[in-house]
Amino acid sequence: MRRKNDRVVRRAVNGILLLDKPQGLSSNAALQKVRWLLRAEKGGHTGSLDPLATGLLPLCFGEATKIAGLLLGARKAYETEALLGATTTTDDAEGEIVERRAVPPLDDATIRAALATLSGRIVQVPPVYSALKQDGVPLYARARAGEDVAAKPREVEVQRFELLERNGERLRLLVECGSGTYVRSLVRDLGERLGCGAHVTILRRLWVEPFLEPRMHTLDELTHWAESAPAALDALLLPLEQGLVGYPQARLDAAQATRLRQGQAIEWAGPDGECVALGADGHAIALAEASGGRLRTLRGFNPPA
Repeated sequence: MRRKNDRVVRRAVNGILLLDKPQGLSSNAALQKVRWLLRAEKGGHTGSLDPLATGLLPLCFGEATKIAGLLLGARKAYETEALLGATTTTDDAEGEIVERRAVPPLDDATIRAALATLSGRIVQVPPVYSALKQDGVPLYARARAGEDVAAKPREVEVQRFELLERNGERLRLLVECGSGTYVRSLVRDLGERLGCGAHVTILRRLWVEPFLEPRMHTLDELTHWAESAPAALDALLLPLEQGLVGYPQARLDAAQATRLRQGQAIEWAGPDGECVALGADGHAIALAEASGGRLRTLRGFNPPA
């Protein structure tokens, strides 16, 4: 057993780990548990999942933290369960019930019609209990302090909002959406359109672009390998290049790669726009921008050890 005064020796770890976040943990708490198991010097997550939620949470370590912001803005998919007839302070089952209402007779066509009004480019009011900041303070902190707060409406993109199954007053729903969309708000607004209120009882993130068919790893699995074969943990890490597969590629020769690593722009005959510059070994050198026949570094990556 490790004693309290024993220091954890951190090491350079690079790559992306696709965590299956368990229910009850914040995204940061989950990150810190995995970071401790890997003994990683540097790590970050790619957008918070509510403690209630489970599912895909890409964790970036070392050089891969440089692309965490790109994954944060990626399209995502969720499966959720909505309970009709009650609203809560948090718009999910973790909050206190604010109001109960009778659920009117509803058929699937009526539900799907309501779902359609919440699809496409819509204006959404985020939950008050959210990590969005107001004057530098998270809204949830203000709400817990008893302040009267309100989140500002904002536009979000919802590609799919579909009914998968109905079991009495419980609806199983599929959501595909862009960055910044709150599933809790979608369910809350769906309940209002149906005239009875609703809140989220189950929420699972299925994928985050570009990881559309992710092989996720649980904390139990990671703990097992950390205790029995620590070296096996590194084999679970994906290279940062897999987080950039949606970008066009610019393949460079050795001389071009050296100049780009040194921060110099190089001549480039490819199309304009952002791309991933790859060296002859296939490793990413930089996220770059091509313009006017030149290729310039936007964000450079250190070569793998």
